[in-house]
Amino acid sequence: MNETLRRKIALLPERPGCYLMKERGEVLYIGKAVNLASRVRSYFNNQPHSAKVQALVDRVDDFDIILAATNLEALVLESNLIKSHRPYYNIKLMDDKHYPYIRISVQEAFPRLTVARRVENDGARYFGPYYGTAAIRQVTGILRRTFPLRTCKLPLPGQKATRPCLSYEIGQCPGPCAGLVTQEDYRALVEEVIAFLKGRYKPVVQRLEEEMARAAREMQFERAAELRDSIKNILGLMEQQNALQTAFVDQDVIAAAQDGLDAMAQVLFIRGGKMLDAQAFALPREGAEPLREVLDGFLPQFYEDRLPAREVIVQALGDQDTMQAWLREKRGGAVDVVVPQRGDKKRLVDNALQNAADALRKRNARAQVVHERTVGASRELAEALGLPAAPRRIEGFDISNTQGAQSVAGMVVFVDGEPARKEYRYFNIKTVEGANDPASLAEALTRRFRRALLPDKPWLLPDVILVDGGPQQLAYALRARDSLGLSVPLFGLAERLEEIWLPGKEAPVVLDRHSPALHLVQRIRDEAHRFGVTRHRQLRGKASIRSRLEEVPGIGPARRRALLAAFRSLQGIKEADVDSLAAVPGMNRPAAQALYEALHGDPGADA
Repeated sequence: MNETLRRKIALLPERPGCYLMKERGEVLYIGKAVNLASRVRSYFNNQPHSAKVQALVDRVDDFDIILAATNLEALVLESNLIKSHRPYYNIKLMDDKHYPYIRISVQEAFPRLTVARRVENDGARYFGPYYGTAAIRQVTGILRRTFPLRTCKLPLPGQKATRPCLSYEIGQCPGPCAGLVTQEDYRALVEEVIAFLKGRYKPVVQRLEEEMARAAREMQFERAAELRDSIKNILGLMEQQNALQTAFVDQDVIAAAQDGLDAMAQVLFIRGGKMLDAQAFALPREGAEPLREVLDGFLPQFYEDRLPAREVIVQALGDQDTMQAWLREKRGGAVDVVVPQRGDKKRLVDNALQNAADALRKRNARAQVVHERTVGASRELAEALGLPAAPRRIEGFDISNTQGAQSVAGMVVFVDGEPARKEYRYFNIKTVEGANDPASLAEALTRRFRRALLPDKPWLLPDVILVDGGPQQLAYALRARDSLGLSVPLFGLAERLEEIWLPGKEAPVVLDRHSPALHLVQRIRDEAHRFGVTRHRQLRGKASIRSRLEEVPGIGPARRRALLAAFRSLQGIKEADVDSLAAVPGMNRPAAQALYEALHGDPGADA
């Protein structure tokens, strides 16, 4: 511990607030405490810590504190600071989407029904969140067909006289903007919508069934069919939801599973006794922390841009009262935070925990597969190539041409076994005539190596380079490297037998066909080939266009450039009529006619 830390720790107040752990001015971690002195000192005592905490402490060279009047104020402050700084050691949710809510502007005389991505403290009622555009479209579609609430912003009666909008004409709005419905009748409709969104759909279905029967008796069969479809849609929506034996109240059920250094939080969204959705959130590096601390950190970030349910059921919490007070402030109304020990709510928590554990197992299994395909493959490759360590950055080169024309070298980059596509480059071969792949490879590598020697912004050298080919291609690649005095390891992959050729070795290295290392180098080779071929086809296409246009009398370089700028491709030029061709800057009618006939044939030639 440095002297600065020692002095600041000695002066810490025994008051609530937030602390910001730093390294060279960068905020590493933000936490809150009821007693700042006690909490911060606990990091620097001689007691054992979890791996995560110890890694943090080893880096900290300074800290700041911000005092708060109460523990609730500290919680709010902590949430805002984390959102602002995004510290490395705080929980980072792996899902930062803003899911849609249904918004009803109950503060207006004639409330509107809209979709909102954020919950605002504006007096409106919010329902949701709905997970995915399909879900929100389905619900809003049913609402707009069944409950004709206004969605537009047209002036209301008394503000400015207006005609009803299209929604009124198609029966999806009662026309409050034109004074065609009373405020009392409209409010009754709004209350019915709110009841429906809370899960009380049976009275709505009953009313619609009565209206359908009445329409049928009056032989309004089209209206009866519409009502029948609305009932079917509502019942279908409810059948999609998973019925739970819970109280008739909106609930969020939250639990977390831990494994090693990882954790997974699971949230069940229950609305009106029905589970609408379940979602898992990966919490890297949180698995070694006490469960209460994991959930204490998860909830403020989860609810930062979300509206909490009326009841939040949590597996464990460190400060239940403070969390409840904060969530009530977020919701702008009553919220009960429950940590159940038995009964139905405990079974809900157990269900969430099982889902979290399953999600964590699947994540770890996927991570293991990725590890074997990348890091494990790199280690095996290092052994096969005789490298001192597993290569992190591997570059692959391949040559593409058609009988020596438009020759291109494609360079791809893999970092930790995964493609780094932003670093891909291609080299148009300039000095090699004809189909000479080894010489073309030498030119491309020479140019690539020279860029690594630039004094200003040099290219990063890889740990190893793969060239597509056998001993001959490898020999040319080595000459290019050696001519510039570099020592980057190189190897070749011969496609026919998938043999690895190394410098100075008379026989190739043959890996098992199931080897992760072989699969890695094959991926790199194939990606280099794909990238090079794509560029080659682009060049060949441009050359073909240029060739076709050069054959037309009166179409010189300037006109070719203007035509390509206007129509983007030869196909675009071919699809244009004579008038469109003549309208291109630099073109005239005779040239346009000549070009059209050259591309389509003289219409009178077969006459």
